[in-house]
Amino acid sequence: MVASAPPTETHTALIRPPDEPPTTYVPRPTPEAIGSLRRDRPDPKAAAATATLAIISGWATAVIATSLIANWWKTDELFCIAVGFLTAVSAAATIGGLIALLLRRRIGRLLVGVGSIVALMIFAGLFVAGAALPTIVYAIPVLPVATVVLAALPATGRWCR
Repeated sequence: MVASAPPTETHTALIRPPDEPPTTYVPRPTPEAIGSLRRDRPDPKAAAATATLAIISGWATAVIATSLIANWWKTDELFCIAVGFLTAVSAAATIGGLIALLLRRRIGRLLVGVGSIVALMIFAGLFVAGAALPTIVYAIPVLPVATVVLAALPATGRWCR
């Protein structure tokens, strides 16, 4: 068996030798200006307006589609199935877009826009089919158009970055 050499006394960087005085100077961290942090955050007003208008637009589209399907089911089932499918696609895109928009994801703007455009396709189908609709229904397509415009604003884009 090989005999090991006796340990020599060496100092490591972790243990301070007894003859050195303790460190007394600890530098203080430099503070940062709080105002500079606030300027970097985008304004959420455009995104909030987009989300609010998308919810109202989706609700109005669903109400009109449900009413149409309930009233026309006995006369034109295929048209009602098409409107129901488009309503489901519009709702899925709008809801997914709202969640993504509020989570500040870029895809949210696109999905809200797709949901609104599909809602416009539903209204176009109603008008082309010549459905007898209340007068207020002719003003409802303004909501999806306004939603697309708000989603396309640069302020909404800054919110989603």
